[in-house]
Amino acid sequence: MTLPVTDPWLQPPVLEGRHVRLEPLARAHQSALAEVVQDGALWRPFYSNVPEPAAAGAYVETALAEQAAGRALPFAVRDAHGVIIGSTRYYDLARAVPRLSIGYTWYAARVQRTGLNTEAKLLLLEYAFGTLGCIAVELRTSWFNHASRAAIARLGAKQDGVLRAHMRHRDGSVRDSVVFSILDHEWPAVRSNLRTRLARYDATVAAPAGSGAP
Repeated sequence: MTLPVTDPWLQPPVLEGRHVRLEPLARAHQSALAEVVQDGALWRPFYSNVPEPAAAGAYVETALAEQAAGRALPFAVRDAHGVIIGSTRYYDLARAVPRLSIGYTWYAARVQRTGLNTEAKLLLLEYAFGTLGCIAVELRTSWFNHASRAAIARLGAKQDGVLRAHMRHRDGSVRDSVVFSILDHEWPAVRSNLRTRLARYDATVAAPAGSGAP
């Protein structure tokens, strides 16, 4: 389900599937996100862009400022039970092209490596290509974030290259950014891949205990 917005490049939509609901990030989400980051101490890796619990408020304020400036569309992510389990956003919005990036994505450790991220990416990409009419969607991550690099590749995104000395990690060390993208003509195949992976997850979740479902 997608709830319409007045100007889709200025206001995040509500995107809802079977396992996740993405809703516009708001200040009311600050306390919940401060708890989420503690599930797995998500801020500890030096390459992480996840805020420490005490910095969750500032993180939300920065994201909302980026939205007000027309540079980002941030989301809070809920699971099927309505519990906040993470955050993600569109950023580097280029309406004239049109293209954008998906990133600043993090989830509580308990929902990582489940179908939640697969469905969230499917919803985000469907909206980017279908509603916003993007000709390309980009995803970036730190060279050292091997889990993220593998996850992006599993989506079906192609690696464009590496931006050497692109920015700095939070600890001040220089970051090389690995850049991936999905082009509009590649989207049907990527969508099929995501739907297949999500169906496999759905089957696993629905299978009775001890059934031996893959």
